[in-house]
Amino acid sequence: MLKKISLVLMIVLYIGAGLNHFIHPGGYFSIIPPYLPYPHFINIVSGAIEIILGILLIFPKTRKFGALGLVVLLVLFIPAHIYMIQKGGCMSETMCWPVWAAWVRLFPLQFLLMWWAWCHRK
Repeated sequence: MLKKISLVLMIVLYIGAGLNHFIHPGGYFSIIPPYLPYPHFINIVSGAIEIILGILLIFPKTRKFGALGLVVLLVLFIPAHIYMIQKGGCMSETMCWPVWAAWVRLFPLQFLLMWWAWCHRK
């Protein structure tokens, strides 16, 4: 029962996060490191991938691919979290976190999210 609840929460989280890339894109542009080209494209693609992987988690036949895809996606998001730390937690005037919160977002939160997805690969 807990595993089903966990799975539903994960599905809602990633589909919701993916949709947020389209509803509130500005917050995502500010965390894309400047050495990566085409931030608008990166935002759209990463949001679409989050939605697709969230949908893949719904179906038992595609769940493994969805879960492993999320692990890979979360690894790809690490540069954005490192960039947040380098910027002192402040990405814009409206998006400012304490530096410790930016660190927590990278360690342990990012790795806990990877582990959570890994747990749903079967």
